[in-house]
Amino acid sequence: MADKIIELREDEPYITLGIVLKLGKIISTGGEAKIFLSENEVLVNGEKENRRGRKLYPEDKVEVADNVFLIKDHGYK
Repeated sequence: MADKIIELREDEPYITLGIVLKLGKIISTGGEAKIFLSENEVLVNGEKENRRGRKLYPEDKVEVADNVFLIKDHGYK
């Protein structure tokens, strides 16, 4: 499993799980998030999550479908 970085925009304090799934190309549209989350295991920081609106902050980790997404602040190094 390779880690993929999701960088927050400068004016964003958080990003939602549904958007991470879309940016990570796990789903095609935001409308698919609810169905996908009900049928697949998604872990946020090691705990099962099924809320597409779950707020993710810098250093949160999302594990789904053999992918790991790390949330980073804008301009991380």
